[in-house]
Amino acid sequence: MISPQNKRKELEHILNDENFVKITESIKVLRDETPFRGAIELLVEFYSKTDNSSVKRQITEFLNDLKDQPSCEEVIQELKKELKPETLRMLVSSCWQSGLNYSAYSPVFADLFLTGDYLTAIECFTVIESSVENLTRPEKDSLIELIRKGSSGNIGEKRALALELISVLE
Repeated sequence: MISPQNKRKELEHILNDENFVKITESIKVLRDETPFRGAIELLVEFYSKTDNSSVKRQITEFLNDLKDQPSCEEVIQELKKELKPETLRMLVSSCWQSGLNYSAYSPVFADLFLTGDYLTAIECFTVIESSVENLTRPEKDSLIELIRKGSSGNIGEKRALALELISVLE
């Protein structure tokens, strides 16, 4: 049995070689098992730097289809990094598309909602909206306060989106 560290090194080597056939095969193998620690990080980094739309689509689909709740922590760690807007939107979108419970990380999405561009804010809105049923009243109130304070200077579409998110949380 291959250790998680060796699996990580192997995936890193495959990604660095940029052999798209091997990358595709590796992603297919990852889909059939619980992702090892570091797999998501490597795939997000590669997504950010590749121009290969087929590989980007496969990485997106892999992340959208995550079903292992502990993977959420690694996804959140990636969201806290400085990412290209396209990568950030893809990763946030994968959070609601996977159907995993990200409610414990709602403040992270609220912050990204406030600091990201409009398209990222829409994705964050969707993650928070899909987590509402798992939030307690005090957690919802805390998010409402955070969004009110953070969006007070916003105007236009993003302000309207913030008001809609507040109404979802109320």
